[in-house]
Amino acid sequence: MRDMRSTSKFIALILRHRPETIGIALDEHGWAKADELVDGINATGNHRLTKELLEVIVRTDEKQRYAFNEDHTLIRANQGHSVSVDVELKEMEPPPILYHGTGEKYAGSIDRQGLIPKTRLYVHLSADTETARKVGIRHGKPVIYRVDCQRMAADGFVFYRSVNGVWLTREVPPKYLQKANVQ
Repeated sequence: MRDMRSTSKFIALILRHRPETIGIALDEHGWAKADELVDGINATGNHRLTKELLEVIVRTDEKQRYAFNEDHTLIRANQGHSVSVDVELKEMEPPPILYHGTGEKYAGSIDRQGLIPKTRLYVHLSADTETARKVGIRHGKPVIYRVDCQRMAADGFVFYRSVNGVWLTREVPPKYLQKANVQ
């Protein structure tokens, strides 16, 4: 299980940020050839990957980070990219409130400048506080922000929903944020 988790994280690194690490390329929509991904990962010598194991990783990933095309010859990360790709997200009207989880150490910066994607293409938002808390705890003591999406949408901000349920937007200025009282 540990090896599968490590391999899954390596796949995320490749498909979201650094495909060149294993000598593959993503197309304009973030797709990579599944066989090339398997071969490239195996060539590193650090991970053993088969097409069957890749199928298991995609199917069982609790965050549903990856997707195959219809015939499973192509694979991509659903969101979280720092490389410029268009994962063909559709604009969607968000719910009135979404949440963003982060670590306490980042709260001061967020209070001043809002949520920015930093090295990624989008800011990631959660539909519920529990998911936001899980995200925040990865960064230390969690802080959860409520995002006034209803007001943002009325002001012209665009939202997308990834196939795995993560809400995305380009930025969230401070005036749309409020710390949530969630333990």
